[in-house]
Amino acid sequence: MAKVGFLAAAVIGVSPAFSQTTDVNVGLSGWTGFAPLTLAKETGIFEKNGLNVTLEKIPQASRHLAIASGDIQCAATTVETWIVWNANGVDTKQIFQMDKSFGADGIAVRGDVESFADLKGKTVAASTPGTSPYFLLAWMLNENDMAMSDVSIVNMEPGPAAQAFVAGQNDAAMTYEPYLSTVREAPDSGKILATTLDYPAVMDTFGCTPAFLEANPEAAKALADSYFEALELIESDQDGSYATMGADVNQTAEQFATSAQYLRWQDREANETFFSDEFWSFSEAAADLLLEIGVIRSKPDIKAIVDTSFIE
Repeated sequence: MAKVGFLAAAVIGVSPAFSQTTDVNVGLSGWTGFAPLTLAKETGIFEKNGLNVTLEKIPQASRHLAIASGDIQCAATTVETWIVWNANGVDTKQIFQMDKSFGADGIAVRGDVESFADLKGKTVAASTPGTSPYFLLAWMLNENDMAMSDVSIVNMEPGPAAQAFVAGQNDAAMTYEPYLSTVREAPDSGKILATTLDYPAVMDTFGCTPAFLEANPEAAKALADSYFEALELIESDQDGSYATMGADVNQTAEQFATSAQYLRWQDREANETFFSDEFWSFSEAAADLLLEIGVIRSKPDIKAIVDTSFIE
């Protein structure tokens, strides 16, 4: 922890990139993939880059409402969620990729469930339509020739869903790290049937309202740069960085490391690769599935909901 404090002091000591500080409120969750934003704030990276960032923990199901009301200007969420928000009238643009899930999102099931076919007629805890856990469940079922109507869904956020599952409630639960590790650490309660290693359909991006981006292009660039700087800090001081990021979700550095092993943060080079191909093919497939399951009524123009100029 002391190392991060030392590095933070060094970071803050650098002259600000801008003469004026820009205020920005960001909506996010305790998802491990978003933690570099916390690191950027706690170590002074945002401040050094001319930003006064407020990070607000807002459930994914209501994050778009905070954007629509003007309470926040930017948010972190999954790629397909931006499609949902824009299709439902909440104008936003993605500006950089944050992470990809490599086993950090999954479905926990009881011991007698051996396949997705065994889930027919069973109760699955998942967040509401328009959220990542709900979408991932739909994606997994669709890949196994099943529909959402084949299961009974109980709407629960990822943390409570994992806790309820371990306590013996529901037949299955959709959750993600750090909460998925709650299931990993309680094998007597059940097992993990599948994760994003089997179904790579969870990738997160950071975005803002078009009004914010138009009025504050330098700040938008600073947000992207700050994220990438946070990733560099993780590389140079992993233990200290993990301690800082873990503290935000009541984890030790060791516990945070366990969660982090199931995802990959995406640096500037990875961003350029992602937005050159995979982003487009996944977004189209996701939009088609969202239409099929009734989460959206029409597909937004994918090109209109992304602006990659800030990662250049």
